[in-house]
Amino acid sequence: MAKNKVRIVTLGCAKNQVDSERLLGRLVQGGFDVGHGLGRGADILIVNTCGFIGDAKAESIDAIMEALQAREQGKIKQVIVMGCLAQRYMDELKSEIPEVDAWFGVNDEEKILKLLGNPYYKGPFPGRQLASPSHYAYLKIAEGCSRQCSFCAIPSIRGKHISRPVSDIMEEAEWLAQKGVKEILLISQDLTWYGIDSHGKPMITELVKTLSDSNLFPWIRLHYLFPAAFPDDLLELMAVRNNILPYIDIPLQHISDRILKSMRRGIGKNETVKLIQRFREVLPQAAIRTGFIVGYPGETEQEFNELIEFVEQQRFERVGVFTYSEEENTPAAQLADDIPEDLKKERARRLMEIQSEISLEKNISLIGNEMQVLIDKKEAQWFVGRTMFDSPEVDNEVLIPSDSSNLMIGNFYQVRIEKADLYELYGSIVKP
Repeated sequence: MAKNKVRIVTLGCAKNQVDSERLLGRLVQGGFDVGHGLGRGADILIVNTCGFIGDAKAESIDAIMEALQAREQGKIKQVIVMGCLAQRYMDELKSEIPEVDAWFGVNDEEKILKLLGNPYYKGPFPGRQLASPSHYAYLKIAEGCSRQCSFCAIPSIRGKHISRPVSDIMEEAEWLAQKGVKEILLISQDLTWYGIDSHGKPMITELVKTLSDSNLFPWIRLHYLFPAAFPDDLLELMAVRNNILPYIDIPLQHISDRILKSMRRGIGKNETVKLIQRFREVLPQAAIRTGFIVGYPGETEQEFNELIEFVEQQRFERVGVFTYSEEENTPAAQLADDIPEDLKKERARRLMEIQSEISLEKNISLIGNEMQVLIDKKEAQWFVGRTMFDSPEVDNEVLIPSDSSNLMIGNFYQVRIEKADLYELYGSIVKP
């Protein structure tokens, strides 16, 4: 006889998604009926919040209010809130939204399970209730962050970086492989810090090598690498291992020396340019994904133009652009947020226009190539997949007409690229 039905709504990043999946996995061990999304008829709805920037906070508040409305309408019986927003603003939220049945911060899994009458499971890895398709999954290798970037509140929310033991990571990896996962996406706030807290030196290359040696996954993708003191041996490993994807996700944030220093990034313009040159030298086929913040306090038009010139010169495969959002209790919050919001948005638009031209040119250059594609889903008249250069949800997709081939979700196929636009490649299956 199943216990209460528990559903979870997850906001924010993939790290939050893993937290939700892990919590539900433990509830399954206790006999609960669990699932992702609001759903009808759930006894308990858990909202796993994000508290990183203004838009994410607003989205989390909206989700909480929607959950409370669903409770009023009798669709659910109990609303529990957890995660970053709750951790960061616990007292204020309890005061302003007293209707919520229970509040929990980050890393409160044991307390939530206790409240729900589910013993905290200590034994072999109990599994996760995956929210992603069964052929790819995120694998979190650490909690928290020990960087001191001036604009970021993550260390104050999630605490210092704590590396997971290799044995725990490999136990979870083996479980995921047994479930049919073919692409593993390694995540933490900063992969390159892995091992510094536990071994006194970076151990990310050794961990990735262990995963590669295991041959559990055809694709291993690395997310959130930090540019300062980038481990060259990791780059060299990526160059010789077919199952480590040539995909470098490395948020650079800016290129002006003055702004990088104010941001406390630990790296300057010349070092950054040399690092990108090293990437292109060792892994010339790699897709580099990066992100930039525009409108940081005091950013001059000259410094913004310096960033534009850098993006034009480097011709990155993937770029995300964010407008600066002041976060209380961060070093940058002591600076005057003196760039008008409309100017921030204008700078973001200008930068993305330039990147869009670069992205489109790079996509068009792929026409005629044959590429390995992992099929993620079927939508309307298309099978939708990705190349090794594209991560789920954030990068390009490959569209294949569904009436031309009968493809299996989660399988790899050779695809000839026949057409391209800004965010999609269109192709046909190459018959073996």
